[in-house]
Amino acid sequence: MKNFILSFSILFGILFLNGLQPQLALAEERESKETFLAQADQTDTEHATVEHNDQADHGDEVHHVAPTWLVIPFVVLLLMIATGPLFYEHFWHKNYPKIAIALAILVVFYYLFILQNVHAPVHALAEYIQFIALLASLYIASGGILIEIDKKATPFANVSLLLIGALISNLIGTTGASMLLIRPFIRLNKGNIQAYHIIFFIFMVSNVGGSLTPIGDPPLFLGFLKGIPFFWTLEHNWPAWIFALALLAIAFYFIDKKLGKAADDEIEPEEITYTNKFSLIGMKNFGWLFIIICSVFLDPNVIEGVPAIVYDGQKFSYLREVIMLSVAFLSYRFADKRAIQGNEFNFEPIREVAFIFIGIFGTMMPALELVGNFAKSPEGASLISHNTLYWGTGTLSGFLDNAPTYLNFLAAAMASKGADINNISQVREFAANGFPDSSFELMAIAVASVFFGAMTYIGNGPNFMVKSIAEQSGIKMPSFFGYIIRFSLPVLLPILILVWLVFFAFVG
Repeated sequence: MKNFILSFSILFGILFLNGLQPQLALAEERESKETFLAQADQTDTEHATVEHNDQADHGDEVHHVAPTWLVIPFVVLLLMIATGPLFYEHFWHKNYPKIAIALAILVVFYYLFILQNVHAPVHALAEYIQFIALLASLYIASGGILIEIDKKATPFANVSLLLIGALISNLIGTTGASMLLIRPFIRLNKGNIQAYHIIFFIFMVSNVGGSLTPIGDPPLFLGFLKGIPFFWTLEHNWPAWIFALALLAIAFYFIDKKLGKAADDEIEPEEITYTNKFSLIGMKNFGWLFIIICSVFLDPNVIEGVPAIVYDGQKFSYLREVIMLSVAFLSYRFADKRAIQGNEFNFEPIREVAFIFIGIFGTMMPALELVGNFAKSPEGASLISHNTLYWGTGTLSGFLDNAPTYLNFLAAAMASKGADINNISQVREFAANGFPDSSFELMAIAVASVFFGAMTYIGNGPNFMVKSIAEQSGIKMPSFFGYIIRFSLPVLLPILILVWLVFFAFVG
């Protein structure tokens, strides 16, 4: 599997080296006006002026594309995340914060001092702060809610909880639903909890479930901030959502029926009486969760008058993050201690996510830049269709964070039709099928970014948190490659192929 990842990176490296090395990162230019117009004068001056005006809002600096070899720190980090817990566990758990930060600093310094590109690191930092503020606040607030379910753990009961979690994911996000329900799910199956329980929880609650609203998953929320209507995802994604969840539920039911029964046979039978009731401790923390969800919409790019940090012509939110982190502190400070103790709550899972994703956000900048610029180039644009968008967005969403991957492929799809992702009216027109097949292409990007986020532990933020909580509960979780080989490839990938065949492959 190491060779697969390495070969995958080399393949992209060759592709990008051939297609991108001579190009400038036009998406973040303003001072390139004269050069751009001089080149365009040979063909169509008026067209060049329009193109420039679309791009001029992105920044004042001229940035060269990062060299292809700069993706190596990102590949190294992925390989260490995959192999560390398996082959050098003590060293990895002791040093992963230092390794993640060091690799991120290496890439960031190259951007700052070699490429003279401050724009990309600032954007990566802003996105990381938004990412970790949301995850941390949801994790801490939900940690103060104790859900007790006094019911026998049957395949039907487990499937029901997973489907309820998938539905809730659209109301409080995949992170909120995951943190709220993973501990009750583990307790429901106490004495018989196995790795496949947790993996299907990641598949259904932490990823696929949150496909119907912008609140559900970070990629969809970023699309909403760019101008995609709030109910667009519900209107377009629900058939694929139902189809994928139904297949996952059926697969889990039969796996749980077989493996769960085998495990039951190994346990001494005891006569246990169940009341079939559930109880809640820490109800007030639902109020904290509500504040977090409401604060999500306090974006200065959407609501005029919201305080913001203006940099490079773009507004960056900080009020939203201040509210989220304040709620995190207050929700923990005033949480019901019975809930905290009952959940065995601690900060290690969010600490691990925070450090790992510092490395991911810092090192993935070159990979995202290369992918995005290639897709926007004439060569890349000619390859864009709903099929390539589905598999391109999906594949990279499994190994890069799915939120920026979504934005890159949306920008590429729009650029291929002469539209600009930074123009809200054009984004809305794209979503409304104002360009040929644009709404369908957006559906391919949206579905793939959310569904494929479950392919690896790092595809979506909640995945790592759920894994960490499970391991703290004594559940032996598969390694990075074990997760892919034992579950993603044989279970999830066939379902993703079926989704493609039913909804995308033979359309258009």
